[in-house]
Amino acid sequence: MKVTVVGAGNVGATCADVLAYREIANEVVLVDIKEGFAEGKALDIWQKSPINLYDTRTVGVTNDYTRTANSDVVVITSGLPRKPGMTRDDLISTNAGIVRSVTENVIKHSPEAIIIVVSNPLDVMTYQAHLTSKLPRTKVMGMAGILDTARYRAFLAEELNVSPKDIQAVLMGGHGDTMVPLPRYTTVGGIPVTELIDPAKLDAIVDRTKNGGGELVKLMGTSAWYAPGSAAAQMVEAIVRDQKRVFPVCIKLEGEYGIDGTYLGVPVVLGKNGIEKVIELQLNEDEMALLRASEKAVREVMDVLDNMPTEA
Repeated sequence: MKVTVVGAGNVGATCADVLAYREIANEVVLVDIKEGFAEGKALDIWQKSPINLYDTRTVGVTNDYTRTANSDVVVITSGLPRKPGMTRDDLISTNAGIVRSVTENVIKHSPEAIIIVVSNPLDVMTYQAHLTSKLPRTKVMGMAGILDTARYRAFLAEELNVSPKDIQAVLMGGHGDTMVPLPRYTTVGGIPVTELIDPAKLDAIVDRTKNGGGELVKLMGTSAWYAPGSAAAQMVEAIVRDQKRVFPVCIKLEGEYGIDGTYLGVPVVLGKNGIEKVIELQLNEDEMALLRASEKAVREVMDVLDNMPTEA
């Protein structure tokens, strides 16, 4: 198995490191436009293989997509990170151009690859990659839900003083302030979370989750990378190892939840063919209203992309 990670910044390098450490693929190719950057990161990851005892070869290249040929999975992390005061939507013009160019190069050399998009604004960059690649919707997806649920579960584990391993949760909708956490589907060791935590505290955790990325930007002056990189690697693992994992993933909806044509995070089954099934939950009226609001917000940014000049 061969996996390519485009973008050797913090998120991409973390993703490549996790893929190598967990021996998820035989070879991981790291690509970047900055001369020597990917080569250095890949060499550093390879040099710790005798310490952490793994066999995965990591290779770095500068803008040479021929080296990525016949990749089974490609993770796109390219683009500008958010800066303080900048919303994900502010990034759309620049990052759409980057994702378009990267996707063209990826498809040229790996026409059968499954593409995972991490670039922000996530839902709309997934749309851009899907438009450019012309692949089936099951093979172009965005990583957001795993990251968002991880933040939600981490905050709950901290509040309840329990292991995060025992917390299961589902979030839906767009990546950002309009995401839709679902406390009704959140459990701690099989126990509904609503039986273990005060409603006001749960609401506060949900709000913190919605603004989880912004909290980190304020603290560090740039976007997160450990959790996003690890989340992307977990998606790669589910595909490469055909695990049939149930994850919230950004996909183009085609009638599910009564939504058509918008890219939103929903629970899916992830395996060797990419998204093998979209799971439709029986949402109540309040949950559906939140999902509709999230759809409206994502649709507005998709419209911005649709109306941008193609050279953007």
